[in-house]
Amino acid sequence: MRTGLWLIGARGAVAVTGIVGALAVRAGLAEPTGCVTELPPLRDAALPTLADLVIGGHDVVELGLDKKAQALVAAGVLPASVVAAVADELAVVEAEVRCAPHGATQHETAQRITADLAEFRGRHGLAHVVVVNVASTEAAAVPHPAHADPDTLAAALHTEQVLPPSSLYAYAAFAAGCSYVDFTPSTGARLPALHELALRAGVAYAGHDGKTGETLLKSVLAPMFALRNLHVRSWSGTNLLGGGDGANLARPDANAAKVASKQRVLKETLGYEPEGHTRIDYVPDIGDLKTAWDLITFSGFLGSRMRLEFTWHGCDSALAAPLVLDLARLTAAAHAHGLSGPLPQLAFFFKDPLGDVPHGLADQWRDLCEWVGGWDAAA
Repeated sequence: MRTGLWLIGARGAVAVTGIVGALAVRAGLAEPTGCVTELPPLRDAALPTLADLVIGGHDVVELGLDKKAQALVAAGVLPASVVAAVADELAVVEAEVRCAPHGATQHETAQRITADLAEFRGRHGLAHVVVVNVASTEAAAVPHPAHADPDTLAAALHTEQVLPPSSLYAYAAFAAGCSYVDFTPSTGARLPALHELALRAGVAYAGHDGKTGETLLKSVLAPMFALRNLHVRSWSGTNLLGGGDGANLARPDANAAKVASKQRVLKETLGYEPEGHTRIDYVPDIGDLKTAWDLITFSGFLGSRMRLEFTWHGCDSALAAPLVLDLARLTAAAHAHGLSGPLPQLAFFFKDPLGDVPHGLADQWRDLCEWVGGWDAAA
């Protein structure tokens, strides 16, 4: 099942790590470590393989994929030998990356995005295209009356700048008959008009904000406290991050959107919101290697006061990239099984998932496996 993976932010660290990784794994140069679709409960499902993926994308950055890959080698993210071995295949993907379109109106921009997607799908004879947003986090959108339904939204796009970029991409993807996944905390498809448009087009969407580091640990540890009936009094964390993502999150508006996404898991899992805050600080020198420090204070039997501290050192792009590949494969398979609209079953991958879903990692994994396993039963 030849499937298109269209990356918004195709020349960024996460996208390039995913592209190089996909090329390396399908060439037998690397193991699919970090790809959860390769675990036993999922790998027997009828998913597109990595060899089935045809990759393209948009970016505002003009630096080529080869140059970005070399920068990631220098940063210790990618192995030099792997990048050299897939250089020819990387050049093929480079030819599929387009400059992010823009126009006098958002209607014109959306038309150009839709045309690029349709041309990509037709030229490669793809069964489906999944658009995945791995661009920089944007500020939270201000609600607009035109968001109410697809028809008024379409009319407003001719004269007004009513959608943030992530939502404009979702609009264009749905108009082109493509699925959409938001790996960022940006607004994306979380608008009523876009939900209706996805249903009209018969395509699926998923998100938001890939769960790769500190929040991944929260989704494991918070259920532990809840199940042992231990009261979490406070939970505070500091995240240090360099690279392009860190630079973007140095902006207060983008930082606030990210922090809100990271905090949701505690309230949803514990049933209350403990004291404390999460902060994200930009440290250029550490590049893509993210560090998180968390301090948790909690009470046990007879009010005994205790604490837990942890430090997480992770390579953000290496943790995120395989999940992007997983989401493209799972979303394409969901479309092939006739599913449309939001996919809350993919909550396992996100900090701020769609729908009324559990936020503990183990519960999310169970739901994901049962969902995929049910496809064969329904066939």
